[in-house]
Amino acid sequence: MDDSIDPEAPKTLLITLTGKDRPGVTSSVFDTLSHAGVEVLDIEQIVLRRRLVLGVLVSAPRDWKRLQQAVEETAAALDMQVDVDRGVGDNRARRDGRSHVTVIGTPLKASAMAAVAGRIADSGANIDRIERMARYPVTAIDLHVSGTDPEKLRALLATEAARQGIDVAVQPANLLRRGMRLIVMDVDSTLVQGEVIEMLAAHAGCGPEVARITEAAMRGELDFEESLRSRVALLEGVEAKCLDSVYDALELAPGARTLVRTLRRLGYRFAIVSGGFSQITDRLSEDLGIHFARANELEIVDGRLTGRIVGDVVDRAGKAEALRQFAAEAGVPQQAVIAIGDGANDLDMLNAAGLGIAYNAKPVLQDAADTSVNVPYLDAIMYLLGISREEIEAADAEAGIITPAPPIP
Repeated sequence: MDDSIDPEAPKTLLITLTGKDRPGVTSSVFDTLSHAGVEVLDIEQIVLRRRLVLGVLVSAPRDWKRLQQAVEETAAALDMQVDVDRGVGDNRARRDGRSHVTVIGTPLKASAMAAVAGRIADSGANIDRIERMARYPVTAIDLHVSGTDPEKLRALLATEAARQGIDVAVQPANLLRRGMRLIVMDVDSTLVQGEVIEMLAAHAGCGPEVARITEAAMRGELDFEESLRSRVALLEGVEAKCLDSVYDALELAPGARTLVRTLRRLGYRFAIVSGGFSQITDRLSEDLGIHFARANELEIVDGRLTGRIVGDVVDRAGKAEALRQFAAEAGVPQQAVIAIGDGANDLDMLNAAGLGIAYNAKPVLQDAADTSVNVPYLDAIMYLLGISREEIEAADAEAGIITPAPPIP
């Protein structure tokens, strides 16, 4: 009898190789495995700061000790470390209750990651995989989690995110995350920085009063339509040409153009829905390549604002209705719509979407939204969709758009 053949041989072997990455490592390992005629059951490989970690789960041959020796010799020749574990599970599917947990921090401290991982463990879930989505200007990490209900996990991690001063988004791991979607965005303090009506009020000499009313309305303390009509009334007599000055002075949220440019490449459609004014949003749509837009129209007579609005006001309910209409026109189910806003006026719109994101939002919206993003970069929302900074920059480079190199940590 051949002593090298173990009657208690394991069914599987998990081979884990670590060391300095260089071309040919993976091919050398699989060349060694090919001589044993084993079946590959699972593979995981990452490269972190030029350090390779390669894990391969294979069926164990009868003479598994000989294969182990061959793998160890290959690793030694590559100047790498290797572990061979016997009888490690098979390649069964991960447990039910699968989620993507995206963690964003500026900076992202180890203590915050420890807290997030601890709450995931407390829920009885397991972290199956971790990927970096971005390292600059924010750090974004995507965790693949299984074993607990995404809604319960979201509630648990929302509290921890607030405690740690980071953003944590929890989404069910399903096809919708990868499917074509419609992005519906608020405009003031979301797509653009600041409030258009306050910029117009500066021309009318009533800036502080309008700002006070706006702030109360965004907190949900005032009826939006009533507050809007009272603010617009204060603009009576302002020259219409001031709208051009306001548009020229607008500053987009950092990353806004990158967000629209990148997701349009992937077939996404975009809409803006605003309690502001069509004289501004129509020009924004043309400038950015937005497919749909809805906003209030300021009445203009003899080259001056009359202090009135033409037609119905686009209020909280009107924003949600616009989202539903745009989704139907784009042929996108509401569950595949992402809505982004910052104030109480966006509540119904975010609730109508499959994913509602509170972007640097008032507390009333953060408490109701699916997730919050509180970093000053609108394109950070793409990390929630599984799109990495490296992929964004590579696509821009192919189009001739050069991104400044980030600082080396």
